[in-house]
Amino acid sequence: MKKVKAIIERASDGTYSVYMDADDMDYLVTGTGSTAEEAIKTFMGGYEDTKKYYAEEGKAFEEVEFEFVYDMASFLSYFSKAFSLAGLSRITGINKSQLSHYMTGHRTPSATTVQKIQNSVQSFAQELSQVHFV
Repeated sequence: MKKVKAIIERASDGTYSVYMDADDMDYLVTGTGSTAEEAIKTFMGGYEDTKKYYAEEGKAFEEVEFEFVYDMASFLSYFSKAFSLAGLSRITGINKSQLSHYMTGHRTPSATTVQKIQNSVQSFAQELSQVHFV
């Protein structure tokens, strides 16, 4: 099954959008919402609606698997249910107030900082994947 990036971004008005990054598809799905979670839900609903429409019209539908890609504000907002900014600060070594600025969109992290956050979060996820309970 083809993998397609679904990009999640925070807009300047504080809402979120999700869109497919696939110029070679016969269809395009987007979703919006007041939270990243709501935008993802709307996006996936649009995908299912498009699939149903193609079936009703007797058209071939290329099913895809989505790889969600976040801008920093969307990531911090979406995963704030799992990570506090204080916890994320401890994981990444980036000041909590700086992370807050990234989450609200008041500041945009440099490419180096984005890479640092990504590497730190992925390393933490790797550590978690090694946890086993008796």
